[in-house]
Amino acid sequence: MLLETPRNQINRRQLLAATIAATVAATSSASASAAQNANRIGFVDDNLDNFHSRTYLRILRSELKDRGFVIAGATALQAESSRRWADKNKVPYFDSVERLNEVVDYFAVLAPSNPQVHLDLCQKVLPLGKTTFVDKTFAPDAATAEKIFELADKHRVSMQTSSALRYTAVQEYVTKAGRETLRHMTSWGGGSNFDEYVIHPLELVVSCMGHEIESVMRRGGEPHSQLLLNFSGNRTAVVNVYTKSRTPYAASVTTTKETRHIPVDTKRLFVDAAAGMLDFFEAKNPLIDRKETMTVMRIIDAARLPATKKGFVKV
Repeated sequence: MLLETPRNQINRRQLLAATIAATVAATSSASASAAQNANRIGFVDDNLDNFHSRTYLRILRSELKDRGFVIAGATALQAESSRRWADKNKVPYFDSVERLNEVVDYFAVLAPSNPQVHLDLCQKVLPLGKTTFVDKTFAPDAATAEKIFELADKHRVSMQTSSALRYTAVQEYVTKAGRETLRHMTSWGGGSNFDEYVIHPLELVVSCMGHEIESVMRRGGEPHSQLLLNFSGNRTAVVNVYTKSRTPYAASVTTTKETRHIPVDTKRLFVDAAAGMLDFFEAKNPLIDRKETMTVMRIIDAARLPATKKGFVKV
């Protein structure tokens, strides 16, 4: 039996250390290469410290990590608090959209609670020519929404917008049943206020019924508002917006064959919404008809009119 000498022990330790170092170097190189090859998204926001930025960042780093997209940087109008958020979440912060543009392939304009800043943010982003997602609610009104689309067209930028409620089991059912079979829908949604949260149950309906809206009537007011919608072909819908209460997102769908009540799985909601955003980035072409976006905006505009509480108003 051979005894191991101190010299042999030293050589073995050196060999082991060299092997570990080589493995670490290879792993680091592979990680760097993967990061370099990732599709890079830049967040543009009013204040980065919000639910959507936190949620999309977490999902891209976990459930959708294998899709190969990363948040490569961010910038925002409220710089001080946004920089703190970025540092806390290990997201590079840039003091301008122009500097952010140097390290990203796509833009995601967030500010989900501040649609009044979307035009300003898009005026900074769209001239840079990169595929851009704009969070809900797209604009404060239909006129501003038109301006944003015109700006995207001017700079030949692929752009789309959506509520997370476009990606649910409701749309899956309608796709299987066939949109042409729909006769009526009822949707429900909650939230803290009508102006910000009507988009969700409304998107549920328009994404299924399409853009051919004819007239709108509003019944009630906060916290219990109801929109009555008439679509082409004698199709109808009711959108219930019950704020300041626990109202689960859901819809009932009536086709030529049946009526089915479909709850929304909120655990999957933002994962599927984030996946939809990534699908758009990969396609580099809008996957949502802008006519539907403008229908949503025109309905919201009509819902604010005093005349809509007295009877149906043409849209």
